[in-house]
Amino acid sequence: MEHLIPLAAALAAYLIGSLSFAVLVSRAMGLSDPRRYGSGNPGATNVLRSGHKGAALLTLALDALKGFLPVWAVAAFGMPHGWGEGTAAMVGVAAFVGHLWPVFFAFKGGKGVATAAGVLMGLNPWLGLATVLTWLIVAYFLRYSSLAAIVSAAFAPFFQLLIWGSGPTAIAAGVMGLLLVWRHGANIQKLLNGTESKLGQKPTPHAAVATRRSAKR
Repeated sequence: MEHLIPLAAALAAYLIGSLSFAVLVSRAMGLSDPRRYGSGNPGATNVLRSGHKGAALLTLALDALKGFLPVWAVAAFGMPHGWGEGTAAMVGVAAFVGHLWPVFFAFKGGKGVATAAGVLMGLNPWLGLATVLTWLIVAYFLRYSSLAAIVSAAFAPFFQLLIWGSGPTAIAAGVMGLLLVWRHGANIQKLLNGTESKLGQKPTPHAAVATRRSAKR
């Protein structure tokens, strides 16, 4: 039965990841549903387009925390049971997948940038910090959250491999990186077309409609 406990931990992490804080925070603060304006993505960047910075920051913190806490719990309480880096990586990816396909929100979630950062912080704080700094540098100079996320996702597994070596953390970073780039497919097309929204840009109701239409095709 002991071998089932890590799977139960991964399931619990998935359920935690399924909490869409962009929607929950917006509801609690009386804001519009982030799935109905801007990019239509339930994430901190789109909540920022509502003009409420506090809601965006809270969403960002909670989305990162739900990635970090399951990994931290494995490190803090799983060691006596022989749980190591592999279990922590599996649990972290499960939380990330929960954010992408949340069971509580009809399996329609966000893109997972903050949650992935939280997972990396839990697995390897220095890797997490390097990835966040990469995002901040790209976002600050180019003002595109999506581009910053794509670059960070691509660099994270290479940071791990080049500095700390291969292993479960590198695999987790690679899996999350591939999923992040894939989830940003529409953003990549907009970047190429020059129509991608920049950080702080006001919500455009038609953008969400266009996003939903393209997703159905």
